[in-house]
Amino acid sequence: MDVEILGQGAFSSALVRLGPGEAFVSESGAMVRASANVDIDVTTRSRGQGGILAGVKRLLAGESFFLSTYRVTDGRPGEVGLAPVLQGEVRRVALDGSTGWLCAGASYVGSDAGLQLDTQFQGLKGLFSGEGLFFLRVTGAGTLVVSAFGALDEVPLDGELVVDSGHVVAFEETLSYSLGKAGGSWVQSFLGGEGVVMRFRGRGRLLVQSHNRTEFGRTLGGRLPPRES
Repeated sequence: MDVEILGQGAFSSALVRLGPGEAFVSESGAMVRASANVDIDVTTRSRGQGGILAGVKRLLAGESFFLSTYRVTDGRPGEVGLAPVLQGEVRRVALDGSTGWLCAGASYVGSDAGLQLDTQFQGLKGLFSGEGLFFLRVTGAGTLVVSAFGALDEVPLDGELVVDSGHVVAFEETLSYSLGKAGGSWVQSFLGGEGVVMRFRGRGRLLVQSHNRTEFGRTLGGRLPPRES
């Protein structure tokens, strides 16, 4: 299996080349095109586990209820093109099985069918993080594809780093985090437009995006005309 990132910047996508016996999973609706010999199976399950409950948990994590699994139907190679809904950079992440990754809401695009998808509850701190109550947890060895809103930057962290909660894409489980305020007080933080920040600690990789989906939606929504009844 080969995953190639096509294009650059805000309009990149992923092209997955499949051989016989190989499979790739994406969130439902991410497919752009597929060769004629590729079969698409839509399910709520990940690696045969979870069922309806797994789909509900992914919804809580900001992802699609359904997953699409792609396989070739004959002995010839095939390919599938995938892209996120919002414009942004797409990145391929190699997992070696030693540590899992946590994906923030709507950043997951697809992964090898051999990788395990689950959701991790953030606890009550998720209410204030701006990223929801759950992260999508990806474990195992294989290729993960994620997307950003805008440009994507990888930060190799060894120590501490503060990131606005709306700019987190994904990070290795070797990193811990806590929530905090950007300013001297919570009032200053919200008045300054920063709100809640995530303070990461440890050693590992962190992916951040240049733009904030939530803030973009609020800005755009305020400029749209009222809906006619």
